[in-house]
Amino acid sequence: MSEETGTPTGPRPEPIRFFGTTWVDHDGGYAARRAAVAAGSLAAAVLSCLVLRFAYEGLEIAAVGSLVTLLVAVMFAICSAIAFRRTWVGFTERPDPDTQASLRGLLTIGFVGALLAYFFRSLTEAPGEQLHRQEYEAARTEHARRTSRRTGNPSRKRRR
Repeated sequence: MSEETGTPTGPRPEPIRFFGTTWVDHDGGYAARRAAVAAGSLAAAVLSCLVLRFAYEGLEIAAVGSLVTLLVAVMFAICSAIAFRRTWVGFTERPDPDTQASLRGLLTIGFVGALLAYFFRSLTEAPGEQLHRQEYEAARTEHARRTSRRTGNPSRKRRR
């Protein structure tokens, strides 16, 4: 803490969506927020599956043929699997912005997979907490290293 202003010095934790900075010390209703995020993402995934079911029934009513219906179902399944994997990996490492931009459409189609990844991650921690904690600890270590004071006079250092 800075003695003049009373504000903390050094790096500040990056807030996580829905959690703010409560992930640092698991305080401020962290457990309740995790439960709410898990329930919300599961409810959104179930609701999304119902919407996809209506779309599938629309294809059946339109009588577009079994090949088109099969292709649409396979497309949603594959896109959801890819979106699940990309979202899951994104919780532990920063994704490449160019790759994310090129996969935006595919990830949008596979939104059910992303919601399920969010649900499963929120059962163990705040989604992205592991990545944020690693970065925060590294920043704190670097800050402590940079701000530690030297001991002794460097000009009196013995040369070998």
